[in-house]
Amino acid sequence: MSTWLTDEWFEETRALAATQPEHPGLSARMQFIVTGGADGEVHYYWVLEDGLLSQSGVGDVDDADVILTTARSDAMAMAKGDLDPNVAFMQGRMKVSGAMGIMMRLLPATNTPEYQELRRRIVDITEF
Repeated sequence: MSTWLTDEWFEETRALAATQPEHPGLSARMQFIVTGGADGEVHYYWVLEDGLLSQSGVGDVDDADVILTTARSDAMAMAKGDLDPNVAFMQGRMKVSGAMGIMMRLLPATNTPEYQELRRRIVDITEF
């Protein structure tokens, strides 16, 4: 079991994400900023190519299409499946800047059965 948002965790989640189906055209460079942690902000990123996670890790991605900022408690709730990312976005609990068109294409993917199963598998290997 690996700790959430560590290098080891990103490595394990990339391996799990490799099982996801391709979604042609669903590509984005996503920067996440998690605020309110004991050690300050945590920055991490995902690079999606046709719906597949090609890169992820701690730090910043060059030329992010979207930047998502959430409080640690909300980021953790989304990771656990206790807070729907669509709800967090609509309630202003997840701040988004950048290409809103890309973001609006990404959000529905979080409701697919494949994504929900992946999230459950990630929770099973994560220490929060």
